[in-house]
Amino acid sequence: MREEGSLAELSSKFGVNPNVISKWKKQALRSFKDIFSGKAESHQMSNEAQVKALHAKIGELTIEKDFLQEVQEKFAHSGGKRW
Repeated sequence: MREEGSLAELSSKFGVNPNVISKWKKQALRSFKDIFSGKAESHQMSNEAQVKALHAKIGELTIEKDFLQEVQEKFAHSGGKRW
C-alpha cells in the first residue's frame, strides 16, 4: 500500500507472485473505500441476515432428518410392513 518496494522486490522478498500482490492491493483499496463509505457495514448486516437464514434452514433440515429417521426405524422394526 505504501509502495515500499517494487512488485518484483516484494515478490522476491515474500515469495508471492507479483500478480497476486497486485490483486491483493486492489482488493484492499476497494475494501477501504467500502469501509469509509458505509457499504462494508451494510454488507456485514447482509451477511448476518444470511447466517440467520442458514441457521434456520439447518434447524429445519435437522427436524426433517430426525422425523425420517424415526419413520425408517419404525418401518424396519415392523419387518417392512405398513402400519
